[in-house]
Amino acid sequence: MFKGQPKGLFALALANTGERFGYYTMLAIFTLFLQAKFGFDAATTTQIFAIFLAGVYFMPFLGGILADKIGYGKCVTLGIGVMFAGYLCLAIPTAADAAGKAAMYGALGLIAIGTGLFKGNLQVMVGNLYDDPKYAAKRDSAFSLFYMAINLGSMFAPTAANAITNLFMGKAGLAYKADIPSLAHKFLGGDLSVGAELQKFADTMPGAAGMDLTQYANYYLEQLSVSYHYGFAVACVSLILSVAIYFGFRSWFKHADVNNKQKQVAAATEPEVELTPAQTKSRITALVLVFAVVIFFWMAFHQNGATMTIFARDYTANTATGITRIGFNIWCLVLIAASVYSLFNVFQSETKKGKLTAAGITAALWAGTFLLYNGMPANVNILPSDFQQFNPFFVVALTPVSLAIFSALAKRGKEPSAPKKIGIGMFVAAAGFLILALASLNLMSPKELNEGVSPVLISPNYLISTYLVLTFAELLLSPMGISFVSKVAPPKYKGMMMGGWFAATAIGNYLVSIPGKMWNVVPLWVTWTVLIALCVISGVFIFSMMKKLESATK
Repeated sequence: MFKGQPKGLFALALANTGERFGYYTMLAIFTLFLQAKFGFDAATTTQIFAIFLAGVYFMPFLGGILADKIGYGKCVTLGIGVMFAGYLCLAIPTAADAAGKAAMYGALGLIAIGTGLFKGNLQVMVGNLYDDPKYAAKRDSAFSLFYMAINLGSMFAPTAANAITNLFMGKAGLAYKADIPSLAHKFLGGDLSVGAELQKFADTMPGAAGMDLTQYANYYLEQLSVSYHYGFAVACVSLILSVAIYFGFRSWFKHADVNNKQKQVAAATEPEVELTPAQTKSRITALVLVFAVVIFFWMAFHQNGATMTIFARDYTANTATGITRIGFNIWCLVLIAASVYSLFNVFQSETKKGKLTAAGITAALWAGTFLLYNGMPANVNILPSDFQQFNPFFVVALTPVSLAIFSALAKRGKEPSAPKKIGIGMFVAAAGFLILALASLNLMSPKELNEGVSPVLISPNYLISTYLVLTFAELLLSPMGISFVSKVAPPKYKGMMMGGWFAATAIGNYLVSIPGKMWNVVPLWVTWTVLIALCVISGVFIFSMMKKLESATK
């Protein structure tokens, strides 16, 4: 799995891990922050969320064009600085007024610009490592490992965000309850009918002692917003770690920090043989077709930070019992993920001693998991953002499984091409949302709830299962898509084409807002069914174009 990979892969992957940890910590609470601080409804919240994500993923297109001219490393360094400024601005508590909104939008703009300079260009350097014929055969597996490292950072993000939220809410004598922000905004907006319900929560919190309901509602919203601001500060710390790794191990990948123009100048020889205009057109056409399909995948997948987070808050039980509890202890998940790698090492070790050592480590990890699980309370409280740790956990845990399956298929000459994997991934994504559609059939619509919490709460296992299936789809589509771009992109346009992948992602992220706009209009199952239909249609489309896509790689 890791054997035979260039050292530069690990340095670049870990630098990205730090940055992604901060980004996903921010994203885990962003939707909740918007609704708690500013009182936005679901449609407005998902619209802002979608525009921000679109900006984050469109800017790499412009960052790639710039990098093709001035170099990838320069853009990465500049991007880190701009991102840091954005996260720092977002971490400063502000009032929930026009100035506070302007400060937030400005911070989001800086984060999007900085990410555009950083993200795509770092991945181009990863791809450049595999232009060396010595490593060319490991390109797909390398991007799977790189993708796993990204998710290693994001796996801890919800836990970090929740820990900070609980810490500062506790210091204020308060506790997070999913119902309170909506009730508080309604009460402050003049709906006195929710006063009795709000008073019940106030009576349980020492920080509310001596306050009337108006004071309590304002105080709760203010303190919750401040705790979210401090959660955003985690991104500043994680970027410092990324900078240390990037510059500390730069010698490992410095040779990959070169664009086509710089390569020709450094060689001081005849320019490399260019692709013919027909070859260039064929490759760009293939990439554009793939970009068109992934738009709808990301539209569906990134509901995790939008409607799926709202669904977790309003329709999913806020406690876990039985074996389900294990998923809400981050250290249990870490030990389980580590045990997957040690278990694979049992079969991959070349010596008997290595196999026995790996078996012993696996047994120890399982024992540790059992002890942690056994010490958990019978009922574990769940925050809505907790569910966002499942996707990165599944990515980390399933990456070696995915690599093993495709490695076995490759040895038989039956491994699907990258475009086929992407097409299969779209059908798998449809299956993920089918779980939510079935779970939602007998639930009240958001319109009937009027932004309240459903009286009938479903098991957390429905959302966990959905995240599992969507992760299978993601592993088939995302790392394979990035690998496909790095392999097929014409040398002169590598930065631009990697940016094109992110631009397609940006469009998909903007379309995330469509289910949000439907949220208070149609029954729940209709929202998920629309996503199912889009994924199925996209899968059919990419298979209909398979010959054209596969011919571009030859």
